[in-house]
Amino acid sequence: MHSTGHVMPARVGSLLLALTLLTGPAQADPVTIEDVRASEGANGWRFDVTLRHPDTGWDHYADAWQVLAPDGSVLGTRELAHPHVDEQPFTRSLSGIAVPQDADHVLIRARCLVDGWNEGTVRFDLPGR
Repeated sequence: MHSTGHVMPARVGSLLLALTLLTGPAQADPVTIEDVRASEGANGWRFDVTLRHPDTGWDHYADAWQVLAPDGSVLGTRELAHPHVDEQPFTRSLSGIAVPQDADHVLIRARCLVDGWNEGTVRFDLPGR
């Protein structure tokens, strides 16, 4: 039998199934970090983070964001207690964050109730450092 270089349909299905099992579920709409602002005060840093996510209600919404040190350790977590279906994008703040003196940047990551923490982070260079 002569091979034409085409993959047989049954093999395509098996290949797609194997790739799906290897990669796990895809995050269809991860939380997007649209903006980060920060200022240093007497009681630590204040972060204002703007998020976008296609919240559908109490069963699927952006439910948290974190400030991480450059080494990945958690400096603070802002829990989001309700969906923002009609308020997109939205900004929430977190104050009193102790950032290590030798850090010139932090990382921000966001979480969705259904999909969990985003795989990626957003680097934010600290003003004045």
